[in-house]
Amino acid sequence: MIIAPSETKSNLYCPSLTAYQRRKTITIQIGDLPMGSDYPIRVQSMTTVDTMDTQGSIDEVVRMVDSGCEYVRITAPSVKEAQNLENIRNGLRKLGINVPLIADIHFTPNAAELAARIVEKVRINPGNYADKKRFEIIDYTDASYAAELERIREKFIPLVRICKEYGTAMRIGTNHGSLSDRILSRYGDTPLGMVESALEFLRICEELNYYNIALSMKSSNTQVMVEAYRLLVQRLDEEGLKPYPLHLGVTEAGEAEDGRIKSAVGIGTLLEDGLGDTVRVSLTEAPEKEAPVARALIERYTSRVPHDAIEPIAGNPINPFQYTRRDTYEVNNLGHLNVPRVIADYSDIPVQNLSDLKSIGHFFLPVPDKWAMNDLGADYIYTAQNPVPFMLPNGLKEIVDYKQWLHHPERESKFPLFKAEEWASAVNGVSGQLNFVRGNIHAFDDTFLNNISETDKIVLIVFTQNKHAMPELRRFFYKMTELKIKVPVVIERNYKTDIGDKLTLYSATDIGGLLVDGFGDGVILRPDFDGNTLHDDKLTIAASYNNIAFGILQAARTRMSKTEYISCPSCGRTLFDLQETTAMIRKHTEHLKGVKIGIMGCIVNGPGEMADADYGYVGMGKDKIALYRGQEVIKRSVTAAKAVDELIELIREDGRWIEPSEREILVKKALINQTI
Repeated sequence: MIIAPSETKSNLYCPSLTAYQRRKTITIQIGDLPMGSDYPIRVQSMTTVDTMDTQGSIDEVVRMVDSGCEYVRITAPSVKEAQNLENIRNGLRKLGINVPLIADIHFTPNAAELAARIVEKVRINPGNYADKKRFEIIDYTDASYAAELERIREKFIPLVRICKEYGTAMRIGTNHGSLSDRILSRYGDTPLGMVESALEFLRICEELNYYNIALSMKSSNTQVMVEAYRLLVQRLDEEGLKPYPLHLGVTEAGEAEDGRIKSAVGIGTLLEDGLGDTVRVSLTEAPEKEAPVARALIERYTSRVPHDAIEPIAGNPINPFQYTRRDTYEVNNLGHLNVPRVIADYSDIPVQNLSDLKSIGHFFLPVPDKWAMNDLGADYIYTAQNPVPFMLPNGLKEIVDYKQWLHHPERESKFPLFKAEEWASAVNGVSGQLNFVRGNIHAFDDTFLNNISETDKIVLIVFTQNKHAMPELRRFFYKMTELKIKVPVVIERNYKTDIGDKLTLYSATDIGGLLVDGFGDGVILRPDFDGNTLHDDKLTIAASYNNIAFGILQAARTRMSKTEYISCPSCGRTLFDLQETTAMIRKHTEHLKGVKIGIMGCIVNGPGEMADADYGYVGMGKDKIALYRGQEVIKRSVTAAKAVDELIELIREDGRWIEPSEREILVKKALINQTI
């Protein structure tokens, strides 16, 4: 959707959309470690040990601090846990560890009021601090809504006064999945509802001259999360409220590579725009594994300035608070209503054997003498000047360099890739089906774009070498929007192959930050090999890049290619082993493409925190599991031994269960029998 010029300035939410600059905030004091734009972006995480296990909690905090945590959050679900925070704090101080502690509060104002006298900060969830969530639709009148706000004031003011007296900081942390029935009834399940939920509490704090506050807008849906943080900043400015520091996080991001990708799509997108003053990466892993990931995301911005200049923009030509995909022409299977496509880069990997394509999800099966493709099968393969010497499977199309294509005997089955400067002089020697043209924002200048604006057989591949990569690519999409050019665009990013986890985090930030704004009709991740990389190693790397590309599309909610697991990070409230349980559920359900399953350790993190999950597996007591369809509980008190089978049966009842196909089984066997 194109925004009218009068609206573009009201859509600004950060200091600059083109030049890196941290958003200016007030400083808040959390123990001896201040937070805000005048200080480095802080790293934090949350314990998983039962809060009543004093020594276990102390030991875990020590490991977390050693891994780089600067703040540590501990759950306090009741008064007894809040009281035990004092023992944990004293034990840490005896060891010389002065890390600020944060009490995590849900449902229990009395626990919050006690914890605020003990620890350096309390986190409250405005969705459940004073409200009971019953998932009811209530038609509030203005009078009844105002009465509810007054009730909130009465419950919340005592905590504010205690925090002021003891110098305790507070985070007002909205979670997408736990908005109150009252907020939902007026604002719906929206970023605006999330923002208003926090602002109701924030306005009370400001009335009482209490400002030692951080804010957060978390969701497991990266689109919603990014939109909510942006809208929060805009609303703070609009209402003349103080520019409070932001705590960034994607809830229930999951585990392993998928969890890191999802975290980077949400957190990295905001960091690119200078938003964020502390980061927590929520992984279904040991808490000491989270801090290094957060640190890797943050450190990218310590050297971001100076960067190459990007043409400034006075206003935002799209609505950054609501997802709308950029509309384009359909060219072959790219653009318009098609899901974003994945192009595998084999420009430096000569294809020698049929098995060389299994790295990108295409498998030749000698029996039954057919090609098979898994859910992560690339749509295109770019071979540059080394065309594949055999017929490709139907689901994979080949792109070659223009000069190679021009003289290829089978060019009708391949698509040319032009440099921007080649396109102008090759108008008569082009494909009648699909042409790719590669360039950067400078090559794709106004003259070039005006010349191709009405061309219907062209797809652009845009790249950048700017250190401030995502904003430069986004500036190009803004230009396409402003000029109303509907040519599809593929996003290209190039990364060294030896940067470890940074490959996942950087690519998810650079590409995911565009996808969540509705930009991008395809992705090509290009490995930058060193000169000594062996062929088989290149194939292994190609598989990794291909998997990451699909993972980014899934995390940005633009192409669902596999089962999505919305699994919370463990904490002291968790009623079962989350890592073990997630692995078990994944083993039985990972073939259910597009199905979203929430795995929550306790009732606090479900059903609301599962947000838009299709099914939920939620701990409700020792060896007791509740199973959900959406946000409706279907079965209660199911024993853990039977819970996975009962979950499968629930999916089967809804007609969404499929047995792993014979082809999938053959593909898995091929993976086992063939090594890359």
